[in-house]
Amino acid sequence: MVLLAANSRAGLRASARVAVWARRIPLLLAAVLFAVLACQILTGLGGPGLASFDERWTYNGVPPLAALACVVQGSRQKERLAWWCVALAILSWGLGDIYYTFALESRSVIPFPSLADAGYLAFYPPAYVALGLLVRSQVRGFVRSLWLDGLIAALTIAALAASVVFQVVLKSLGHRPGLSAAVATNLAYPLADMLLLAIVVGMISLGGWRLTRRWLLLGGGFALFGVADGTYLYRVAEGTYSYGTILDLGWLGAMLLLAAAASLPAGRSAGATLEGRRMLVVPAVFASVGLVLEVVDHFLRLNLVAITLASLALAAVIARMGMTFSEYLRVLATTREEAVTDALTGLGNRRALMRDLEDVVETSTEADPHLLLLFDLDGFKTYNDRFGHPAGDALLARLGSRLRDCVSGSGRAYRLGGDEFCAIVRSDGSALPRIRREAGASLSEEGEGFRVAASVGSIILPADAGDATHALRLVDRRMYQEKESRRPDGDETYSVLVGVVEAHDPQLAAHTTGVARLSRAIAAELGLEPAALRTLSMVARLHDIGKVAVPDAILNKPGPLDDEEWRIIRQHTAAGERIVIRARGLEAVGEAIRSTHERWDGLGYPDGLQGTESPLVARIVAVADAYEAMVSPERPYRLPREPELALAEIVACAGSQFDPSVVDALRAALAKGIDSGELPLASST
Repeated sequence: MVLLAANSRAGLRASARVAVWARRIPLLLAAVLFAVLACQILTGLGGPGLASFDERWTYNGVPPLAALACVVQGSRQKERLAWWCVALAILSWGLGDIYYTFALESRSVIPFPSLADAGYLAFYPPAYVALGLLVRSQVRGFVRSLWLDGLIAALTIAALAASVVFQVVLKSLGHRPGLSAAVATNLAYPLADMLLLAIVVGMISLGGWRLTRRWLLLGGGFALFGVADGTYLYRVAEGTYSYGTILDLGWLGAMLLLAAAASLPAGRSAGATLEGRRMLVVPAVFASVGLVLEVVDHFLRLNLVAITLASLALAAVIARMGMTFSEYLRVLATTREEAVTDALTGLGNRRALMRDLEDVVETSTEADPHLLLLFDLDGFKTYNDRFGHPAGDALLARLGSRLRDCVSGSGRAYRLGGDEFCAIVRSDGSALPRIRREAGASLSEEGEGFRVAASVGSIILPADAGDATHALRLVDRRMYQEKESRRPDGDETYSVLVGVVEAHDPQLAAHTTGVARLSRAIAAELGLEPAALRTLSMVARLHDIGKVAVPDAILNKPGPLDDEEWRIIRQHTAAGERIVIRARGLEAVGEAIRSTHERWDGLGYPDGLQGTESPLVARIVAVADAYEAMVSPERPYRLPREPELALAEIVACAGSQFDPSVVDALRAALAKGIDSGELPLASST
């Protein structure tokens, strides 16, 4: 069955390749006929006989094949209607040429205009429709500047064509009055060609002047057709045209380019833009051409059509200049706004604060005071580390929006960066307590496992400060004074939590006391700073507080724990964090408690942190906890170990379970002995 499936897939691939080549047959045949014709015209190969055959049969075989190629290849594209229009345009021209070759060429007097001219002129309407459909499918959005650039380019090219081909045609008809149909037909060709070239240039402009292979073939085909037609009209008007030159290959070459474009994929559509110097180059180049035509008209009178088109192009350039200036003013206003706006919250940034603060200091009076409030978020770092930076950014955006709503109407809110916010409120000192309370509440949020609040500093202007720099320095100092004043609340809560552990399980309290004592000894070897040492002591005493949520039957089980019991045990560090983090000032303690059962190799719980990803105080407590647990004399599930064996096991786990540097510090601390003023460790007797 596998072999059959493989053979089936191979057969499908082969069929697909055959289908691709089958769709290319019309284009390949048209290319072969074109090559034969080009060889005969350029080299004279085969003499008059082959030249006559190629003129009648080979030449007229290329357009139907090119049209068929557009239908076959274009039907596979999403813009199939556009390619059908291209095929119709080519076929119309080909039918007109066939009629001319077989019905008119042999006559001694060829009527003009004729059905052949109807076929030739029928090329243009479907070609215009095809260009419009293709531009609409390839360019996303309406870019005003590009549309105007396209109009400038189209008008300029049309004016240039009118000043050359149209001028010559007019002169050639100047002495033939009364031939209204002939005059209309002769004028229709240059007008249609001017419009075709203008649309091609405008199409390229709308694509942002970027040419893919498909657009290069497509635009090149239409442009070549217009150039060939215009050159033909010029030479006919001058009386210098005769069949059998490279000019006669121009129309057929254009048709092959269009058919080849139909075979290429459309690619991704893009929103075209025009930036940088190209914004000036495009209108400047075409404006220069239009200006040259205006100057030439003073010396060599051009026709009214050419001068009108050139004048309209210059008027469009002036309009483009006005649009560019308007866009510049808009961009400048946007840039100025962004320069004073915090991108995350939409509040004013530090630059906006200093600007407004200077104005407030200068204009505030005792009768019209203002309040300056500075906020620093407590617990935000823990939230950011726990839930990730995207969640942290979302929290800052929510809090910033709440602060803005809180002070709207009487003041403005700012974000200074990080987790610092500020507000300027027009009010006096009597409203300060209420504003502090409401603004602080707007910057607070609490949920499962986190609590974010704000420390607030405030001053009254102009009473407390005479300049913006002094005001900001003073309010910053008062904010940190409030933050520090909250520390005792954390200490008191810490004492309460320790009491909870002692009341719940005296044996657990004794264990955490030993862990705290050993942790401090390890920290002394590592040279921890006083602030970190203070946090370490709290973490050591509270690292098992989450066990109050674990059933006693599991904690005191004399035998091994099953999988479900281990799952419950492994939740105790996260539970301990949730308990401790609710106390203001103990956020860092709660974060470290969560990591006390992580491992150096990343196989610990609850977050699988590896190496130094967990806090140092947590890694210290992990080593002290493991050692003290092994030497403790009162464990329901095993007997205590000798200190030397416990230390040997800790050393054996260095680099896998424990931080090697912490293990080295433990060995050094045990070698020196533990402070006898503390309760003795079980291993120190």
